[in-house]
Amino acid sequence: MAATGSKSVLFVCLGNICRSPIAEAVFTKMATDAGGVDKWVIDSGATSDWNVGRSPDERGLACLKKHGIETSHSARQVTKDDFQSFEYILCMDENNLSELNRKAKQVKDSQAKIELLGSYDPQKQRIIKDPYYGSDDDFEKVYEQCVRCCKAFLEQNS
Repeated sequence: MAATGSKSVLFVCLGNICRSPIAEAVFTKMATDAGGVDKWVIDSGATSDWNVGRSPDERGLACLKKHGIETSHSARQVTKDDFQSFEYILCMDENNLSELNRKAKQVKDSQAKIELLGSYDPQKQRIIKDPYYGSDDDFEKVYEQCVRCCKAFLEQNS
């Protein structure tokens, strides 16, 4: 996790190797560039346990690197504590949203506001599609959506 701050966001997708680590890295860079990264706790996680401990997908890392962003994230699964410690949990699609809402109901004192990251997209593309079975262009599309959404989210929460 990033340095402790007064605000917190957890980005979530199915496996935590494509979309959510891209969103986490993009948001961290934006918050850093804006001079406010120390005010945030920023992380990402998965609804599944399939990739725990794995690095992000090579295509996602290559896409981030192309845009001057590095990440050393290691995939992890969302925990019950996340629903109590994160202010926002922003996910990528309806399946993530449904699963997170189901898990939140099992947590006493769940505090997190669970939303689609795409709900912040000025272009109104609410779903950030999984690029895993796609091409480099699909990873680029995820990156671009994350940039738009993270920018709007950061502006609303600064």
